[in-house]
Parts: sequence; C-alpha cells; structure tokens
Amino acid sequence: MKSELVHTLTDTFEGHAQQTDSGIEYWLARDLQHLLGYTKWDNFLNVISKAKTACEVSGHAIADHFAGVGKMVDLGSGSQREVDDLMLTRYACYLIAQNGNPQKQEIAFAQTYFAVQTRRAELIEQRLLDAERVSARKKLSATEKELSGVIFEQTGGNQDFALIRSKGDQALFSKSTQAMKAQWKVPDSRPLADFAPTIILKAKDFATEITIFNTRERKLSSERTISNEHITNNEAVRKTLLERGIRPESLPPAEDVKKVERRIASEYKKSLKKPDALDS
Repeated sequence: MKSELVHTLTDTFEGHAQQTDSGIEYWLARDLQHLLGYTKWDNFLNVISKAKTACEVSGHAIADHFAGVGKMVDLGSGSQREVDDLMLTRYACYLIAQNGNPQKQEIAFAQTYFAVQTRRAELIEQRLLDAERVSARKKLSATEKELSGVIFEQTGGNQDFALIRSKGDQALFSKSTQAMKAQWKVPDSRPLADFAPTIILKAKDFATEITIFNTRERKLSSERTISNEHITNNEAVRKTLLERGIRPESLPPAEDVKKVERRIASEYKKSLKKPDALDS
C-alpha cells in the first residue's frame, strides 16, 4: 500500500473522530461502515456482532465500547427519519477491523493501522515504565546518600552505612543482601538495587526516608540504634507489601537499570534524528 494512500486513509479515519461532552473520543458506526467499505448496514452489523463477542471475551464491558444512539438521516422526499447507530470507542473500531473481511482494502488498512497504533501504545507504555524505574533508582541513590550523611553527622563517621543498609535488606527480604544477589544473579561488583523492580526501589526508598527522619528527630547517635530504626522501618514496609500480596524475595529481578538508562538515552538521540515511523 502506497504511503500516500496510507496517509489519506489515516486522515479520513481520524477526521471522523468525535468527542462527547466529557471529552471521550468516539466514531459513529454508520460512518465507519462506509470507511471500511461496507455498502449494506446489515452486513456491517454482522461484523459488529462478532466484535462485541470479542470485546466480551477479552473481559471488557460491551456497553463501554458500543453505545446505542439514534441518528437522523435525510430521505429523498426532503424529510428526515431516525435510524439506529452506535457510538464506538477506538477499541471497538479496532475489534470491528479485526473481524472484518480482509479482502477489502479498507479493512486490510484498518487492521494494519490499529496494529501499528497498538504497538506504538505498547512501546510508549514500556518507555514510561522504564523511565519510572530509572527515576526510582536515582531517587533511592540520593536518599541513601543522604542517610550516609546523616549517619556521619550523628555518629561522627559513615563507615557503618553499608552495615546498616544490609540489615535493612535482611528485614525487607527476610534474606541477606548476598543471598538476594545470588538469587537474582547480580554481579558481586554491582548494587542489588540496580536489578530491583520498581516496587522494591520505592519500598527501600520509603523505609530509608523514615530512617533519616527518625534518626534526626530522635538524635540517634550509634550504629546499633540507627540499625534498629532501619530494621523496624523495613519490617514495617515488608509487612505492608505482604498484606497486599507482594513478597519481596519472590519477585523476579528486573533488567539491569544501567542498560535501561543507556536504551532510553539511545532512543532519545534517535528521536532527534529520525522522523516518526508512520511518516516514513
């Protein structure tokens, strides 16, 4: 399919998009019928019926994506009458395209179009998740650096920081740092946190923030008292996670955060040089 035709069909489809008063995007089925090359409404209703079944099977409420409405149409006599129509979400349009006749050029385009749109959405979602994890890792690094500084202020030395942090890991995972590194296959030279899922990074950060706060507020001045504080906070965070069905030591490791950072940086550089894939 030539790129000019792709752009024409894309513009035509997007040009029929409408919005409700609450800003929800929708298409009218009778408009989509012609966009997808169906001349008979009854034939198109058969496709819609299959799409509704697919919607229900996928766990979505049909009413949320296929809403019945009336539409006024002009008659040859100059008068008008109301006909049944449907307000369709983008997801409903996607399901209709997937259940349409691929021999029709319009359906073939729509199937490809929505496949690209779905893949694009997946990529955007993954990039957002990657960015969130990198941000959480940087935040934990900054918080742990602050804790190290607080330990130095309160005790006169920060040589106990690694010991205190390891005791926190033991309380959070119910396993030692080394045991978790072995389980997640983390190289000896790398921090455990570089391979921790986002939820664990945020959990560790929260417990560490509480330790910093209470160490200052209570003027804790020894490794023992600060360690006890950090253990208590990590145990409390662990208890919350367990209550919500999350067992820290049972989670799989995440991708090396350094690789994620490099990928984000690389994709950003490419985005500055390369036009959007749909425009190529």
